[in-house]
Amino acid sequence: MPLVETLPVGADTAQWDVWGTVARLVVTDPARRDRAADLLRTELAAVDAACSRFRPDSEIRDVCRGGGRPIVVSSLLAELVGAALDAARQTGGAVDPTVGGALCALGYDRDFARLAGRVVGTGVRVFPAPDWRSVRLLGRELTVPHGVLLDLGATAKAVAADRAATRIAERLGTGVLVALGGDIATAGPAPDGGWQVLVQDRSGDPACTIRLPAGAALATSSTAGRTWGRPGELVHHIVDPATGRPAARVWRTVSVAAFSCLRANTLSTAAIVRGHDAPALLRDVPSRLVSPSLEVVELGGWPR
Repeated sequence: MPLVETLPVGADTAQWDVWGTVARLVVTDPARRDRAADLLRTELAAVDAACSRFRPDSEIRDVCRGGGRPIVVSSLLAELVGAALDAARQTGGAVDPTVGGALCALGYDRDFARLAGRVVGTGVRVFPAPDWRSVRLLGRELTVPHGVLLDLGATAKAVAADRAATRIAERLGTGVLVALGGDIATAGPAPDGGWQVLVQDRSGDPACTIRLPAGAALATSSTAGRTWGRPGELVHHIVDPATGRPAARVWRTVSVAAFSCLRANTLSTAAIVRGHDAPALLRDVPSRLVSPSLEVVELGGWPR
């Protein structure tokens, strides 16, 4: 998990483990912290029930077992799948929700908290090649071709952060920052001077503290986090849909600032997949790229 942390930690902050990462909540009104945490937990539980690839009772698992039939889904799952398909469309397929089968073939077939530190086998499993265009969403009617496994990991966490931050600010009248691992969304008024965020992947890596204005978001995608072993190799969770394999480690991390966490995450993930073409993709976007040799490239007016 990228170490993207708000500063400082105090009575305005709550955090807990979720989805193999850390959920962190910061509010401008400490009296609202506990109620805000309840709202965030409720939002995360709803998203998990809708689209977890690791829960046999999740709504998305039911759809993927539907044999290619159109199924009417909840408004939440429709929103989450719609966001994933939009991300695929905007990136020319670099961010593709149909990579679930490829991830399973690589061994990522359980919650990451249960996978980390293990070496998984190389049993051969055959899945359709990733192709987001094979998925149809018409309103709340979702059709997933037989054999296709959806994985919304590249976008659902960002959508959850955006939704939760907006809901908390509107219901409680407080400024709020929601961080789910490397995905950060803010809503409502910011503290004086903006939201201070420490951006660092691992201890000893290049670090910087930035200030985000009210309503801004940040996403960090990493090839160093969420890794696991297979015989003879160490793999990570960002799949290149063109190959069904982990994206080449051209960049250790890519961080992007935007005014929605979904947009920031879409671009940071696409940049990892695009590799050497990432600077062209992000030339006008506030972004920070760190190479495997820990060299830092800042583009598009990276915030300070």
